[in-house]
Amino acid sequence: VETVPPAVDLVLGATACCLACVFTNPLEVVKTRLQLQGELQARGTYPRPYRGLLASVVAVARADGLWGLQKGLAAGLLYQGLMNGIRFYCYSLAGQAGLTQQPGGTVVAGAVAGALGAFVGSPAYLVKTQLQAQTVAAMAVGHQHQHQSVLGALETIWRQQGLPGLWRGVGGAVPRVTVGSATQLATFASAKAWVQEQQWLPEDSWLVALAGGMISSVAVAAVMTPFDVVSTRLYNQPVDGAGRGQLYEGLRDCLVKICQQEGPWALYKGLGPAYLRLGPHTILSMLFWDELRKLAQRGAHHQGT
Repeated sequence: VETVPPAVDLVLGATACCLACVFTNPLEVVKTRLQLQGELQARGTYPRPYRGLLASVVAVARADGLWGLQKGLAAGLLYQGLMNGIRFYCYSLAGQAGLTQQPGGTVVAGAVAGALGAFVGSPAYLVKTQLQAQTVAAMAVGHQHQHQSVLGALETIWRQQGLPGLWRGVGGAVPRVTVGSATQLATFASAKAWVQEQQWLPEDSWLVALAGGMISSVAVAAVMTPFDVVSTRLYNQPVDGAGRGQLYEGLRDCLVKICQQEGPWALYKGLGPAYLRLGPHTILSMLFWDELRKLAQRGAHHQGT
């Protein structure tokens, strides 16, 4: 089989995930609001402007206009490009080195690649979360940061908190993507291989990648959502003059406080949009990536003949 160079995988992975992001960003906005609703408050003691997926989509559109459903899109694209470019590049390097052929190799390679990608992309995710939480006072959930744009937000954080401020919340993001990436890449590869073995579909068909992505996204949503809730909370919390979070000290503290004050099920807040976002995003990303790789392989093959 013709292999694709890691540098090409970087471009293909980033492009595929950015294309997917345009379609799934409205679900990301809804998910962020649902995850911040009732922050550190017992169930039933707070107003709920966002109730369920469809009602929340309507609520966002009413409060912020239809374009409000694409809040944070520029930051989201920046994050997807940075995080997934690095993730696919590292995963491809591991494949070239033969690491993914070892027992458990796909999981380890996926986890390490995801962690590196999440670290580099963290400032973009920080800004994306804060922009998506911003809305009119009557519909506001979580702390409101009042940013005007992606660059304005980065500049404000840099000026007030310095370089460490841009990486605040990374302690929640790295485990989130490490777990998600390992699950996604490992289950996608094995699910796709399993679908091919069944010979239900033509071997070269894009439906093989679609079926692999659908199986993969169930596992990713189940494993990733608690880390996703924690990540959203850590990124959006207000900070004091020294740049320390005013609500949570870090990943463990956030997990404990959510369970104690909101109950363990609060770790699955926003599961509906999280799955619906992850599902199409996983499927579209993996599908675009798979198809783009085939094109690149064909191109390399033609050049070689």
